Amino acid sequence: MADPDATPPPRVVRPATRGSRAAVCAVAVLAGLSVGLGLLLPTALGHAVDQVLRGRGGGRWVWGCAAVVAGQVLVGAASDVLAAVSGARVTAAVRRRAVRHVLAARVTGGGDLVTRLVGNAADAGGVPAAVATLPAAIGTPLGGIVALFLTDPWLAAAFLLGAPPMALLVHRFARASSDSVARYQDAQGRIAARLVEAIGGARTIAAARTEEREAARVLRPLPELSAQGHRMWRVQGRATAQAAVLVPLLQILVLAVGGLRLAQGALTVGGLLAASRYALLATGIGSVVGQLGALVRGRAAARRIAGVLAVPAPAHGTSRLPQDGSGTLEVRGVTVTRGGETVLDRLDLTVPGGSCVAVVGPSGAGKSVLAALAGRLTDPDEGIVLLDGRPLSTLSRLELRDAVGYAFERPVLLGDTLADAIAFGPGELTTETVTGAARAAGADGFLRRLPDGYATPRAAAPLSGGEVQRLGLARAFAHGGRLLVLDDATSSLDTVTELHVAHSLLHDPLGRTRLLTTHRAATAARADLVAWLDSGRLRALAPHRTLWQDPAYRALFATPSDDPGGSVAAVAVGGEGEL
Repeated sequence: MADPDATPPPRVVRPATRGSRAAVCAVAVLAGLSVGLGLLLPTALGHAVDQVLRGRGGGRWVWGCAAVVAGQVLVGAASDVLAAVSGARVTAAVRRRAVRHVLAARVTGGGDLVTRLVGNAADAGGVPAAVATLPAAIGTPLGGIVALFLTDPWLAAAFLLGAPPMALLVHRFARASSDSVARYQDAQGRIAARLVEAIGGARTIAAARTEEREAARVLRPLPELSAQGHRMWRVQGRATAQAAVLVPLLQILVLAVGGLRLAQGALTVGGLLAASRYALLATGIGSVVGQLGALVRGRAAARRIAGVLAVPAPAHGTSRLPQDGSGTLEVRGVTVTRGGETVLDRLDLTVPGGSCVAVVGPSGAGKSVLAALAGRLTDPDEGIVLLDGRPLSTLSRLELRDAVGYAFERPVLLGDTLADAIAFGPGELTTETVTGAARAAGADGFLRRLPDGYATPRAAAPLSGGEVQRLGLARAFAHGGRLLVLDDATSSLDTVTELHVAHSLLHDPLGRTRLLTTHRAATAARADLVAWLDSGRLRALAPHRTLWQDPAYRALFATPSDDPGGSVAAVAVGGEGEL
């Protein structure tokens, strides 16, 4: 993923706030109203006390105080509800945008990515409400100072003597906590990433008896996490302790000056009571620190999500494929580099429309990369890939995905039922289409043996690796428009099922072009042509029986056991007669 600091946080939060602007504005208004009521209450209390001391009862002022307190409660409750609603909406918008981008750009990141999309998104979602209430949090102490000045200028002057240390305290807290929060979130993400890896490889870890070592690896960032957590507590504790000393001193100073002004007759008892309350409001650094803490966490989280959004997603055009196209796939001068290594080197390959072409080669030859290029699951660094004469990059997203169907070595099944797993795609499929695809992939038999058949819940179906592959093949058969790409998608099939699938591939009633990567000689033997990759280049494109004369080609297949007929000769002559 990109550098989290590369994209400023507003690009993450501001777009997500568009649908919640009314709620955020209402939060800001209510927060301002709460500040106004909070500043009005001391004056009302002071007047009530003065009226009582003068023997005038002060009933109206007492009722006024009660009304102000009731207003504060109602406004505070409404503000809290709206802040929660706006935070939830913004969080949902941030997650929707991030998830869509992750899927469009095919971002990978394991547990760290999950942490960014779940925990960090929630922190970022709280930023608008925190920004909306921050002016009110700052307005409370400022209003308290102004009210002190209006009550008696000497009281405001006494308070301002301690204002610089308070401002310095807030500044130091914001700067120190920002760094520690960012480091804490980063360590948290690394632990999550390692934990997801360990859970995915739990059986391997158990078989290797490396549980303790793996637990230690997963928790290796824990000391850093703990250190940053303690650092945050120390920063907050230091700020709280310093405020606990500074705030009472300021209040005592204001009360001392107020007492002198009372003795001089320049201030009433009610005025002194109001001044004490205003001094308390003016020293309300806790609310400011709390709001700053929420902003710091939200901005740090937004930067981490910005790192996800900074990963470029492929742009799509608006072109359409010709209606009479046969599915001809052309790879022209394609070069692909991964991790500084050239995987495909100026590759040229044409897959004739309606043909079945097997791609073979040693590990690292670029077979899976070529399969990904064929349907634009990745883009070349150089060169161009065309389908029926149209560059894939110029096709619309819908046109491309309708035209190309994929089956993978380890397919992921999605949907509620097994029928849903086959039908999973942008459009609705009929029951006949689903069952026909399942029959072509050799999956219909075991599906019908299940208690609920095709309606069996996906999570309740005990499937083997080969059965999962067959469902992945069925999904490709059901959706592929004019090109089917099978990336080692028959590797877990038994010989009989592989023969059945090969028959479906060779006798596709829709006449689709089929590109399949394989390690099996028998699969290559049944294809119309074999594309032999070596060191990222096309070494040969010819029928299997022709290439079999080359010892280097035969060496690609470790043993003759891949042959359904059990002999090297049977593989060499190609399997169509065996079908």
